[in-house]
Amino acid sequence: MVSLSVYFENPFWVGVLEIVEGGELRATRFVLGSEPTDPELYAFLMRHGVALLERAEAAPAVPVEERGDRRVNPKRAAKLAARAVARVTRRGTAAQEALRLEMENAKGAARVNRRERERALAEHRREVARRKRIERRRDH
Repeated sequence: MVSLSVYFENPFWVGVLEIVEGGELRATRFVLGSEPTDPELYAFLMRHGVALLERAEAAPAVPVEERGDRRVNPKRAAKLAARAVARVTRRGTAAQEALRLEMENAKGAARVNRRERERALAEHRREVARRKRIERRRDH
């Protein structure tokens, strides 16, 4: 099942595309800018929908808990909520967890790319300095 949620996250409107299949949820987040009208949102999805689906499919999967329709006694629900707040091991929904994992993966990839660029730039500077040193020796 694929779902799209659009909400306001100051100062922009943001969309979250969620894919739930096989008890796992994958999600991707994208910034829309100003509040989109229905036709603008439809045109955006027609233009970028495939890329968004591919991004969501590439995102790490998070297990989805099945929701029960069973009613719980209000006092018991309050106790369970208090216990959950005290535990605070994992905050947010499965979609937020998937987005957090996707952002962590992107951050790691950016770190590796930055380190590689810095290494290549340092190598280039060393090579330029070496060439200048050789040229100065030849001129004398």
